[in-house]
Amino acid sequence: MLIEYDGLQDQRARIKVIGVGGAGGNAVHRMIEENLKDVEFIAVNTDAQALNENPAEIKIQIGANLTRGLGAGANAKIGYQAALESKDRLEDMVRDTDLIFITAGMGGGTGTGAAPVIAEIAKNSGALTVGFVTKPFEFEGDLRMRQAAEGIERLREHVDTLIVIPNEKLFDVVDDDTPFEDAFYIADSILNQGTAGISDLITKRGLINLDFADVKTIINRKGPAVIGVSRCSGADRAVRAAESAIHCPLLENNSISGAQGLLINFTGGHDMKIKEIHKAMSMIREEAGKDANIIFGALIDPKMEDELLVTVIATGFNMKHAEGNNRNENDSIPKSVLPETHPPIYNATEENTFATEKEQISIFNPTPAKPRCDIPVFGESFHSNETYFPLDDKKDDLSVPAFTRRLFRRK
Repeated sequence: MLIEYDGLQDQRARIKVIGVGGAGGNAVHRMIEENLKDVEFIAVNTDAQALNENPAEIKIQIGANLTRGLGAGANAKIGYQAALESKDRLEDMVRDTDLIFITAGMGGGTGTGAAPVIAEIAKNSGALTVGFVTKPFEFEGDLRMRQAAEGIERLREHVDTLIVIPNEKLFDVVDDDTPFEDAFYIADSILNQGTAGISDLITKRGLINLDFADVKTIINRKGPAVIGVSRCSGADRAVRAAESAIHCPLLENNSISGAQGLLINFTGGHDMKIKEIHKAMSMIREEAGKDANIIFGALIDPKMEDELLVTVIATGFNMKHAEGNNRNENDSIPKSVLPETHPPIYNATEENTFATEKEQISIFNPTPAKPRCDIPVFGESFHSNETYFPLDDKKDDLSVPAFTRRLFRRK
């Protein structure tokens, strides 16, 4: 009997990476430079100048009326309101997407304030949503760390899985001579490799095939996650690659012990042996525990001679350690960052006003921010009390906040 398939269509999963704010935009920029395929890149920012320099295919300026393209001034409340102002454009951005990565730096303005809003919009659209964020260096001060902690908790409410890299852990993997820029490339490489690994799982046909449904089964578990990718060659390559993948020193969680879900994929050439895969899988299973739901795949790539690539995604960890340090029982943070009514906390027709340090501790407080002078307040941020930079060097430097560049141009 002949069976005919009527209307068989290409159902390839659509994957987007959204970089929010300065750090998120930088991560997207570096991923584009790495020539990652089968992924759509989007940059979202309040800073029009930084956005213009980003090579992403799609660029969305949020809060144009609110900030006039001059950035959020390290004020997460402004980033939050900017995202609400541009909610319709953000909804169009995530429409008809299967998997969305949202990357941002926590502790500043746009990334901290807007990323949770974008995550909720993405989840409401039905997309599988993964958050990938960094935490500030300790020397950036308590205020910025508190803002980051609250931003992470708000983001956690609206993503299926959250991966956190503390910038402080960069010191564990770099030497004294490592340039500043190179250190951030190392952190961004985890997002790059993790995104590429998941994309390959979904889009490439495997010897033991995995698809989007398998990825969704593992990622669709609330809580922290570990995404590790490692490539090794030579003796014991599979075990060594697996060990490296599950113990990434940069991740906030750098062990798969206690994970409820594991997605593991091996990619190698025609010389990939079943016995070496068995050894690596046995080691991973022992590390994770017997109760973990393990989904396993294998992909043959003829170009990989003597090399073996291991991708590990571990999810469903216990949340007690993540919640205990960042939230108090009396905290009244609503689960939704998209209120049904939006009380105005900022007058877009006036000059930018910045919240005091006390007000910024609760970055999503819907009460109005008290007016201040137009001079930016850094508080306990990276630059501490050194808020002025040489005019000649910094007025066009995109690493300097937009509102500071504006002050330089006025002088």
